[in-house]
Amino acid sequence: MIALDTFDPADVSPGLLGFLVVAAIGLALFLLVKSMRKQISRIELPSETEQAGRDRKPDGAARAK
Repeated sequence: MIALDTFDPADVSPGLLGFLVVAAIGLALFLLVKSMRKQISRIELPSETEQAGRDRKPDGAARAK
């Protein structure tokens, strides 16, 4: 057992538990970024030509007659 006179409160470190918590947070961050990249890559954006065609002709223009 550690004697109270040899224990220095300034020498306290986070230890194994602190390391495991930081490692778990890092792993969770890695997995979240990986999942986010996969989800973003699934998003289909319209091409510039499709977007330009939609901007020129409103939806109701064909039925105006």
